[in-house]
Amino acid sequence: MPEFHELDTHVTLADQLDEGGGPVILVNVLSVAPEDVDQLLLAWSTDAAALKNQPGFISTQLYRGIAGSSTFLNHAVWESTAHYRTARLDGTVRAAARELYPSSLTATPHLFRAQAVPGICVA
Repeated sequence: MPEFHELDTHVTLADQLDEGGGPVILVNVLSVAPEDVDQLLLAWSTDAAALKNQPGFISTQLYRGIAGSSTFLNHAVWESTAHYRTARLDGTVRAAARELYPSSLTATPHLFRAQAVPGICVA
């Protein structure tokens, strides 16, 4: 069974799922044993294909650490926290992928919103 870790020890993913509003960015750091990379890619693509059809899904991109790393970063955009929460909790949507994820997987999901910084970036 995959292992889940909180990125922020003060605000859990469960806390974030209780908040409304949007849009939100899911950032999920995924690490697997090197021999499980192909299995992770199969599971992630199966999961992403199912989530693509869910209301509120905007986009996703998977990044891989360089130099042969077996650590990945999933960046997904959702219209709102509510849309992400509904898709995440819908067991039928993700059942096929859930069985495919390798047991060596460690996942660290967290939700973000754009942050304005005067003179640098806008929200």
